Amino acid sequence: MSFQNPVFIPGPTNIPENLRKACDMPTIDHRSPLFGTILHPARDGVRKVLKSDKAEVFIFPSTGTGGWETAVTNCLSSGDKVLAARNGMFSHRWIDLCQRHGLDVEIVEASWGAGIPVDRYEEILTADTSHQIKAVLATHNETATGVKSDIAAVRKALDAAGHPALLFVDGVSSIGSMDFRFDEWAIDVAVTGSQKGFMLPPGLAIVGFSEKAMAATKTGTLPRTFFDVHDMAKGYANNAYPYTPAVGLLNGLTEACGMLMAEGLENVFARHTRIAEGVRAAVDAWGLELCAETPDVYSDTVSAIRTPEGFNATDIVTHAAETYGVAFGVGLGDVAGKVFRIGHLGSLTDVMTLSGLATAEMCMVDLGLDIKLGAGVAAAQEYYRAHTAFAQKAAA
Repeated sequence: MSFQNPVFIPGPTNIPENLRKACDMPTIDHRSPLFGTILHPARDGVRKVLKSDKAEVFIFPSTGTGGWETAVTNCLSSGDKVLAARNGMFSHRWIDLCQRHGLDVEIVEASWGAGIPVDRYEEILTADTSHQIKAVLATHNETATGVKSDIAAVRKALDAAGHPALLFVDGVSSIGSMDFRFDEWAIDVAVTGSQKGFMLPPGLAIVGFSEKAMAATKTGTLPRTFFDVHDMAKGYANNAYPYTPAVGLLNGLTEACGMLMAEGLENVFARHTRIAEGVRAAVDAWGLELCAETPDVYSDTVSAIRTPEGFNATDIVTHAAETYGVAFGVGLGDVAGKVFRIGHLGSLTDVMTLSGLATAEMCMVDLGLDIKLGAGVAAAQEYYRAHTAFAQKAAA
């Protein structure tokens, strides 16, 4: 692997130089007032990225998995029933976490390539007249398959059923890259991490709690210590943590939020859509297909690309790393060996993406796939030429 080449995995993502510098700071006393000047702007910045006026933001030294655990252990009790769809590796892992915590998970199975079956959610919620279901889990962007789900539709299903269950949303590979509306979609707990849309190293679990979720923490009885939001809130009130915080990452998070807001969230989302469309044009030119089954579920942050039957897609990832020093993502779980993944989120540009597509083409040709060298790159180039951000600004 080469430090000079950008990575094309769906996280951790490439770190802009100014964020690297923001994280690289001298040691400070994290129990001094100085820490508050880092902590509170980071929380305020996350709230803006979530498009929320009132979310209670908690930032733990952890990863997205810690964010899942924060949602579950603070709001629920042993034996509580939750509703979840399994349509990829990360929804599967969240289900597994719930089961390990003694929760009763009603699982809606979906194909690995489909979004959340919202109609089925509504049927189950409508039938649950005694309101046994305490929380609904929704993975906004399934990183293993390159599939996004309609969170607004999940909220409508809850409302149509008149159901009071909490809505927990995994936004790990969507928040900061794809449109996410905490308040408008009435999300109760949103989960993300530092290493994807926020363009930072791994190390922070970032969660937003609604007022309803905060009320649920008063009755939830699952054990929690490290992830106790009440302990964290008490610390915040004193410009501190209940334990040692990741000060450099928090400083980087403030800078990252500033970058996103300076670009403009809608511009950030448009950039990700444009880059993703270029990748999809390349996939089509290669004669290959995405794992995502229909255009309405295509992810703007990661594309999982199916290879021909009998070909081990992992060989592309291995060959890229060993021969060209470039990182792509392997297939996981049910699609292991069947897809390779191109991550196109974070600080990527059109030009950076073209280098990844060119490398993927070289690998496929090297490995004997019937791919014409340059076909996918040319298709992406045509798309980017017609949709460049600079041309769009000039037209406006």
